[in-house]
Amino acid sequence: MKVLVAHNAYQRTGGEDAVFRNETQLLREHGHEVFEYHDDNRRISELGKVRLGIETLWSRSSYEKLSALLADCRPDVAHFHNTFPLISPSAYYAARKRGVAVVQTLHNFRLLCPNAIFLRNGRVCEDCLGKTVPFPGVVHGCYRGSRINSAGVAAMLGMHRVLGTWNNQVDLYIALSEFSRNKFIQGGLPAEKVMVKPNGLAEDPGQGSGDGNFALYAGRLSPEKGIAVLLSAWNKIGLELPLKIAGDGPQSEEVRQACQPRTGLEWLGALPHPEVLSLMKRARFIVIPSICYENFPAVVVEAFATGTPVVASNIGALPSIVDDGRTGMLFGPGDASDLGAKALALASDPDRLATMRRQSRIEFEKRYSPSASYPPLIEAYGRAIRAARSSALNKPVSSLTVS
Repeated sequence: MKVLVAHNAYQRTGGEDAVFRNETQLLREHGHEVFEYHDDNRRISELGKVRLGIETLWSRSSYEKLSALLADCRPDVAHFHNTFPLISPSAYYAARKRGVAVVQTLHNFRLLCPNAIFLRNGRVCEDCLGKTVPFPGVVHGCYRGSRINSAGVAAMLGMHRVLGTWNNQVDLYIALSEFSRNKFIQGGLPAEKVMVKPNGLAEDPGQGSGDGNFALYAGRLSPEKGIAVLLSAWNKIGLELPLKIAGDGPQSEEVRQACQPRTGLEWLGALPHPEVLSLMKRARFIVIPSICYENFPAVVVEAFATGTPVVASNIGALPSIVDDGRTGMLFGPGDASDLGAKALALASDPDRLATMRRQSRIEFEKRYSPSASYPPLIEAYGRAIRAARSSALNKPVSSLTVS
C-alpha cells in the first residue's frame, strides 16, 4: 500500500507529534511505501496576522503542494494528523480531487471547540459543542486568550461546517477512545465515519523495575494538565513520597518555585525522550492530574509499556484507559486531597504495586504494542478506501471549485 502521512508540527513537541512518528515508522516496518508531508507552527512567526488568518481558512500553498505530491506519488490513502493551522482543510480537497482516500486522526477536540480541550476558566465547558459557528468561544476568547484569534478559529470551523468539509471530504475519522468518538458524533460527525483506534507504540521500550522511590509527572506544565492540583497534593505528601517532574510550559516558573529544598519535589525541566523513559521505568507510578478532557495521552501507553501503573484524574477518556485498581488508580478531577491519599496508599502497598506493574505490561502487550497497533491502522485505511470508492461512484466529490 502507498500511504501519504501529513502533519502540522506544534511549536512545542508533544504527544501528537510522537504518534505521527510512531505510526509512520510502523507502516514502513510493515513494508508500505510511505510519503510524508510536513508543515511546522514555528513558521507562524514568518506570517502576518492577515496571511495567517487566510491560511487557516484555506491554505492555497498547501493545496498546491499536496496536489503536486499526490500526483507524483499516487498514494492509496492520505492520513492526516494535525492540519491546524497551516496545512488547513484545503488538504482534504486536494486529496479527494485526486481520488485518494482521506483519513483524519482526531487527536484533540479542535473540530468542536476553539481551544480544542473543552476547558474555560479551569472548568469543563461544552458551550460550543454542536454549534455551526462556535460563537461562545469567540466571546470568551478561548483560543490563546484572544477574541481576535478565537474569531479566526471559529471562522474556519464555521466555514467548513457550512461547506460540508467535515462530513463529505473525509472518508474516515480515527477517534482515540469511545469517549472521544461519542463527543464527535454528538458534535455532528457521521457515526459511520468514526472508528476507535487507540494510540500505540512502534517500538517496545521494555519493562522497568520500579525500584525508584519516587512518583513521576512527565508532560506539559500548563493549567489544563492539572499542575496546580499536582503541586497542592505533593505539598502535603512530598516528604513521604518524592515526585520528579519532567517537562516545561507556561507554569514552569510556578513549578520551579514549588520545588524548594525539603519538599520532596524535583523539577527536571524538558528531558530527551530516552531519559523520560528511563525515569518511567524506575518510578513507582506516573501521575496524570488533568482537569480537562484528555483524549489519549501518549504517556499512558509508554507507562504501560514499561510496566508502570498510572494514577490519573477520573475525567474524559482516562477512566476507559486506566483500569481503576488493576493498571492504576483514579481520583476525583481537581481533588488534590484525593490524589494525595491514593498516591500514598498505592506507594505504601508493594504487593499491590507489583501486581499493577504486571497488569500494566499485559495491557500494553494486548492493546498498544506494535503487533497490536498495526492491524486496526490497516483496517482504518481499508475502510477509508472502500468509502472513497463508494463515494466516487454515487456522488460528485465536491461542489467546491478549486483552481
